[in-house]
Amino acid sequence: MTMFYDLAADSWGAEEKAAIDQVILSGRLTMGPKVAEFEAAFADYFGRKFAVMVNSGSSANLVGVASLFYRRENPLKRGDEVIVPAISWSTTYNPLQQYGLKLRFVDVDLDTLNVDVSQLEQALTPETNMIVGVSVLGNPAALDIMRAFANSHGLIFFEDNCESMDAELNGQKAGTFGDIGTFSSFFSHHISTIEGGMLTTDDAELNDLARAIRAHGWTRDLPEGSELYERRDDDFFEAYRFILPGYNVRPQEINAAVGIEQLKKLPPMTVARRHNLAHFHHLFYGDKRFIIQRENGKSSSFCFTIILNPARNPDRPKVMAALKEADIGFRMITGGCFPRHDVMRFFDCDFVGEMTNGDIAHDYGFFVGNHPFDLTPQIDKLWEVLDSVCD
Repeated sequence: MTMFYDLAADSWGAEEKAAIDQVILSGRLTMGPKVAEFEAAFADYFGRKFAVMVNSGSSANLVGVASLFYRRENPLKRGDEVIVPAISWSTTYNPLQQYGLKLRFVDVDLDTLNVDVSQLEQALTPETNMIVGVSVLGNPAALDIMRAFANSHGLIFFEDNCESMDAELNGQKAGTFGDIGTFSSFFSHHISTIEGGMLTTDDAELNDLARAIRAHGWTRDLPEGSELYERRDDDFFEAYRFILPGYNVRPQEINAAVGIEQLKKLPPMTVARRHNLAHFHHLFYGDKRFIIQRENGKSSSFCFTIILNPARNPDRPKVMAALKEADIGFRMITGGCFPRHDVMRFFDCDFVGEMTNGDIAHDYGFFVGNHPFDLTPQIDKLWEVLDSVCD
């Protein structure tokens, strides 16, 4: 049953369904020419030299981290420290733990919900080798500042942009500031390939490493002349030659075929999302009962975040009950303040001060959906409900 105002919505049309039919009729279902075509189109749209498709944004993070362990110059090493924000999705952090890295958590800015860059110097230690930049829910982080910080200290800059496809900062697309940028095309995201993810980079070595690691660690998908290995004059051996500890996180042709069509629609879908954002800001911004995510650069507006002002002693369960009664979907902001989760007992980590703002977002915040079509009636109803129950 469809909700009046749901968290996610279908953005497919006849083009996507026709693309699926064409793949089925072709007889080639696993990674093939459609994946290559989507990768090329994606790299071109975002102004990157290389794009590597995988089966999810989470896998893009995993393959990206793995690739950084095997590059020739300044590779990641077990025990290296990585600066991370307090708020993001679990699979921003999980690959770091799985590869034996130590996390240094930094609190977020309460207005933008992105990392508080004023604390980066305090987070730095002689063991720091990477900073992870996350643009939360469509809103660009201070990516230019993080890029400059990484450059000045010789750090890797890993950009998890899975929630902010098509966002911009100073005319540059989010997801293109880092040595690696990752994207998600899950159903509820800016484009939907059912499941899917993309890793982008301008570094040829990282591109080759990612291509090998996503497919068993073999050489079959590497470009001719790759410097990762020397090809032998033995096709039988080369067809199954493994050079890295890899995974099987390959995408399917159906995912890529849908992605090609969805990418064509991304600009107008982002315009629609931003139109909804403007209306949301018109109603909510400046109301002291609510803390609304302040736009940094040009948001692609994944959703609308609302934090009930803790200074007014809000009753979040009462608010949530009213939203449920009005048939309005809501959920935790991203993954909440990640250090609050049970899984932290498996992490090697420490904290740069208190996660005060992360905790406020965790305890008093939620988000509602944004979609690539007009939501004026839904946003008006949201305002009506919250205005009636919030003091």
